[in-house]
Amino acid sequence: MTQKVVKRQEILDAFNFRRAIKRFDPTKKISEDDFNVILEAARLSPSSSGYEPWKFLIIQHQEFREKLKEISPGAQGQLPTASHFVIILARTIKDTKYDSEYVKNQSLNVIGYPAEMYDQIKDMYKEFQEDQQNLLVNERTMLDWAGKSTYIPFANMMTVAALLGIDSCPIEGFYRDKVQKLLEEENLLEDGHLAVSAMVAFGYRANEPEFPRGRKDMKDIVQWIN
Repeated sequence: MTQKVVKRQEILDAFNFRRAIKRFDPTKKISEDDFNVILEAARLSPSSSGYEPWKFLIIQHQEFREKLKEISPGAQGQLPTASHFVIILARTIKDTKYDSEYVKNQSLNVIGYPAEMYDQIKDMYKEFQEDQQNLLVNERTMLDWAGKSTYIPFANMMTVAALLGIDSCPIEGFYRDKVQKLLEEENLLEDGHLAVSAMVAFGYRANEPEFPRGRKDMKDIVQWIN
């Protein structure tokens, strides 16, 4: 087999390996090197307008996990057993509005646009948010837009984990307002600049999944317009 064929098979094998694991083996820990690769996959992920409107909280403190467990029905098995537990945060309108200091810094100092182009770029972002996508309707609309971007590194982290033979579970089963309040009390939301988007647990499965994976056929989800 050619190298490309082998690579294709490795990719498909990783996707077939990945399952939403409800309980991990608490005795098995992900190595620092492997988890750094997972985090690097998140860091290198693309985002709308290059905003990178995210932050990743790695929750290893057991008492903190216990507090989360009380308000996260969908993470009852994962929080006590996962090697690594991540809360993905999305940036709020304070940072993502086209004329914010965050966007200016991101444009000039992270992306590296020339300073003389900034006003033009800001106008472009303004048109995108106001006219093209109607994002400035309210703060929640902007947060939902940023939240959509967070799902790109969210997915990439799980895929890279699977390629490394590491299990994961995406989690949305939590009381958003209660988690938000907990994070606020712990001063983890940068004074309203961040909000909870999703959670994901990583580790090694304690048992094989009970149920077979179900997916629609390709013909049921893909339509070619030639």
